Amino acid sequence: MSSTELLRREWTAFRRPGRLISLAAAALAVIALGLLFAVGSNSSCDGPCPAVPTAGDGSVVSDTFWFLHRDLGRDGSITVRMTSMTGTITYPPPDHDQIVPGLVPWAKAGIIVKDGVRQGSRYAALMMTGSHGVRFQHDYKHDVAGSAGGVSTQSPRWLRLTRSGDTITGSESADGKQWHTVATAELNGLPDTLQVGLFATSPGDLTLRKTGLGGAIEEVRFTQAVGVFDNVTVEGGTAGSWDSGSVGEMNHTDWEKYHNASGVVEENGVITVSGTGDIGPIGEGGARTVENTLLGLVFALIIVLVVAARYGARETSSRRVIAARSAVVGAATFVTGLVAVGIVVPVGIAILESKGVPTPPVPLLTGARVIVGVAAVLALCAVLFYGLGVWLRRGWAAILVGMSLVAVPYAVTAFPLLPDTVSEWLLRLTPAAGFAVKQTMVEYPQVTAHYAPSAGFFPLPGWAGLAVLCAYTAIVMWMAFGSKPTANADWR
Repeated sequence: MSSTELLRREWTAFRRPGRLISLAAAALAVIALGLLFAVGSNSSCDGPCPAVPTAGDGSVVSDTFWFLHRDLGRDGSITVRMTSMTGTITYPPPDHDQIVPGLVPWAKAGIIVKDGVRQGSRYAALMMTGSHGVRFQHDYKHDVAGSAGGVSTQSPRWLRLTRSGDTITGSESADGKQWHTVATAELNGLPDTLQVGLFATSPGDLTLRKTGLGGAIEEVRFTQAVGVFDNVTVEGGTAGSWDSGSVGEMNHTDWEKYHNASGVVEENGVITVSGTGDIGPIGEGGARTVENTLLGLVFALIIVLVVAARYGARETSSRRVIAARSAVVGAATFVTGLVAVGIVVPVGIAILESKGVPTPPVPLLTGARVIVGVAAVLALCAVLFYGLGVWLRRGWAAILVGMSLVAVPYAVTAFPLLPDTVSEWLLRLTPAAGFAVKQTMVEYPQVTAHYAPSAGFFPLPGWAGLAVLCAYTAIVMWMAFGSKPTANADWR
């Protein structure tokens, strides 16, 4: 019998109503739960939520800060002396009962050149940070370290940004005479006139509260950074005065309303800039939209596990038959996953957008990678479960092992139940690592975030997680090929 005829025969044998209904139920579980999440989500804003800031490459960014600015031509510079940087953190642990002075590690204040005041526009900035010294950052994702240490009235720091066409250079000095170049950035396509000036911003104070069996839940509090500058000099500026305003929304919190509003105060040549927010590559709360539409995957995985494991426990007669049946199981599951994920991701995102929920755009290639990748992972899991059924010869035993290897690790790591380290190792060492293909969150060293499985972050990149799953599937199928033919009463 030819391979084509064998596959056709096995497909005919596989497509019994019970199995097809089960696969349809798996697809419906993914679609129903994903759409239920989208329909049940509501905007938390008073009125329409502001658009999610996106950079020129379509990536989601944070871009909120206070900006004292004026025009700068194609060739020019800004030089300032930064004399101090202070800040405020509201209600930190352990008691959450005080507002204290302090700076979060990535609080920022300094000088910036920006293509207008639109959120997401291109920029280059030289800044002092809360705990990481002087940094030169540009276009949200790029970060270069300068000198370490902080700034005080005893040791102020001079900062300079120089523009030459599309080239922006950041330099620092301890005395305003001897200058050191921190970094240079090429921002191709800049307009003739940019905005240049002083800024301050401060992301939330992130701490982790223990829960469950050692898991952690993120808690974020409002913070504010204050930079004090003097000796401000702009060369190459065009006609016009200084303007002051926030990029992004500000001054809505009680602290800003009743204590210290974000903004600019100028007195006797000393400029104080207060601000909150962040300038960086990750938008607040926007990185998990795709993952949140796939809440039903765990239920689909369990259904596929039962169908494939029981099918593998049937009587087998040769390696060719095992290979053909595994191909049929894998192909049927791949189509099921492709249809389910291909429906729920775009439709779920469209529903969220229609309800005014801030939703970052999903690039076409990213969406395609998630849809095809998840379908492929489900197919590989189905082949793995089928192989377990063939090898163990008992459907119940294959289901138990499959649950322990894949479904349970995938389910328990999605919640803040276990310690982050334990969850990370489970997603490195078990076949559940393959689900890293659905991750859209990226880790950046200049962004403080909870990079843990319960927050949507897999410890392995998608290709590596897929490789782990493929290795498990290959080993199990090799053992299945070596098993003896048997008739299993569990299937009857």
